[in-house]
Amino acid sequence: MGNGKFAARKQKRDANNNRWHDTGYARRQLGLDVKADPLEGAPQGRGIVLEKVGVEAKQPNSAIRKCVRVQLIKNGRQVTAFAVGDGAINFIDEHDEVEIEGIGGRLGRSKGDIPGVRFVVTKVNNVSLREMVTGRKEKPRR
Repeated sequence: MGNGKFAARKQKRDANNNRWHDTGYARRQLGLDVKADPLEGAPQGRGIVLEKVGVEAKQPNSAIRKCVRVQLIKNGRQVTAFAVGDGAINFIDEHDEVEIEGIGGRLGRSKGDIPGVRFVVTKVNNVSLREMVTGRKEKPRR
């Protein structure tokens, strides 16, 4: 690389070209993570509950984590979302409308001992799931 008095243009061009060797930069520019994301880059998404599923925890833990299969309204994609809280799954029925958000694993992946689950349920029929679990609110009768 030339470092002469008039080399700034070449240095700038080389630096820009070499940015593409940075994986993070390339993925960001090509929008790969947004394309692969069921929420399409949005912080939350709404969907319809298809079924309740129990997901086995990874070793060394032993538990069945209560999750739901959700079909997103905006693009029809199906994802699995974790129902946080003791007895939270009892407040969720099939065909309910739920709001989900990312579970907070690194790079948008799953977190902790729940394999393949990247989302958590935050609301059921527009009522906070946490409030229902703590007993502050009741699930609306439809």
